Amino acid sequence: MKVILQQDVRDHGKKGQLVEVSDGYARNYLFPRKLAVAATADALNTMKLKEKARQRQIEEEKAAAAENAKKLESCVVKISARAGENGKLFGSITNKDISDALAQQYGINIEKSRIVISDPIKSYGAYDVKCRFGYEISGVIHLLVTEAK
Repeated sequence: MKVILQQDVRDHGKKGQLVEVSDGYARNYLFPRKLAVAATADALNTMKLKEKARQRQIEEEKAAAAENAKKLESCVVKISARAGENGKLFGSITNKDISDALAQQYGINIEKSRIVISDPIKSYGAYDVKCRFGYEISGVIHLLVTEAK
């Protein structure tokens, strides 16, 4: 019997897949637990429509990520911080600080988890910080750390 899985089922497949299982397994295990539905014409059509919608959403996310990466090329994010006598910051600049400054200065909202700081930023100066948008798209945030007044 062909069924469409509603959830991941161990040793059979992932959610949304069309799989072949025995009649008894489908009737006695999958259907009562709502893990699968019978592969009728309506169910197959619904599955195809959901797949198309998911693909369209992925394309939109890719386009938004590419647009944000392009916007970042011309932006210089300025963060002011306090430091001691030798120019060493009290604490360090975190990816949350960069995300907040980017949203405040340019209106570009990027999750802090997408910003990758390779070495801790603990002194004044200019830095290039990598930002991963997903879908193999990344950009560079130009950061300028200045003295707080």
